[in-house]
Amino acid sequence: MIYRHRDYVNSRVNTHNYQGHQATMPNSDSIRIGISACLLGEQVRYDGGHKRLPFASEELARHFSFVSICPEQAIGMGVPRPTIRLVGEPDNPQLIGSSDSSLNVTSQMQSYAKRTVAKLNHISGYILCAKSPSCGMERVPVYDDKGNGLGKVGVGLYARELMAAQPLLPVEENGRLNDVHLRENFVLRVIAYARWQAIAAQGLTAKRLEDFHRRHKFLLLAHNQPIYRELGPIVAEAGDLDDRADRYIAKFMQALKQPASIKNHTNTLMHIQGFFKDHLDVEDKIRLTEVIRDYAEGMLPLLVPLEMLSLYLRKYQVDYLLDQYYFDPYPRDLKLRMGL
Repeated sequence: MIYRHRDYVNSRVNTHNYQGHQATMPNSDSIRIGISACLLGEQVRYDGGHKRLPFASEELARHFSFVSICPEQAIGMGVPRPTIRLVGEPDNPQLIGSSDSSLNVTSQMQSYAKRTVAKLNHISGYILCAKSPSCGMERVPVYDDKGNGLGKVGVGLYARELMAAQPLLPVEENGRLNDVHLRENFVLRVIAYARWQAIAAQGLTAKRLEDFHRRHKFLLLAHNQPIYRELGPIVAEAGDLDDRADRYIAKFMQALKQPASIKNHTNTLMHIQGFFKDHLDVEDKIRLTEVIRDYAEGMLPLLVPLEMLSLYLRKYQVDYLLDQYYFDPYPRDLKLRMGL
């Protein structure tokens, strides 16, 4: 079922109920992801069309709610409407009409963006429309006042405000989500950030911080081992909890933003293998080592050693591993590890 209500001027919120793995997702009815409205198939582009992103509308919609926003429509530009582009300096461009330079909606867009992103503390990620002068997160062409390309690129005005106001928020573009590694990494970050938001809403305690860090240990090792080693001392500090939490989550999200490499996954798998040394017979140990080696050499996908380890985990119930998010970081039916 889809519910709609108007939280923002000319924007819509689409809510899809989530029912999933309790160990993977926070204990809430749904995780919300902001999204450019055209990516959900809404006909709000300048020409009355859309840029529907099937991964969002067909795959993610099974598990997440969408906060659907079209900034250009929201500031009253209508559909269809004149095209606009970034003009001037890439770090501080104006939003000007492509055919009519007297059309300048810079201040309207900046004001709308500031008001809107301030109300988005309830979302856990955002998918933006690539190359858009309002929503593009990177590589948006910038022109001079005569319409000549400068060979420079900038960031859409709405996207700039969003990322400045919420630097921890996982943000991606529709085009980049065609890359299997970036797609997997985005969803992983969204759910991890939602877990953090959930414990912050409950009331952060030293114990909850310790549990959060412990349960993400192998995910962190797979993504960024140097930052993982920095996070442990922050958790162990005796100082102000709010200050520690702020420093922790900033580094935590920085660590996960780096997609996990084959080398780091291999090291992590070998680390986990060590927990079964007293359970496996010689033949099983050899076979597991061979499978991890084959993954490291590109002959097997990540799913194969993970499935073997998950089988042993279910069989031998190794306490420290049972609630590790590394084994089940997001809904399985999204098939995000198929190409890793």
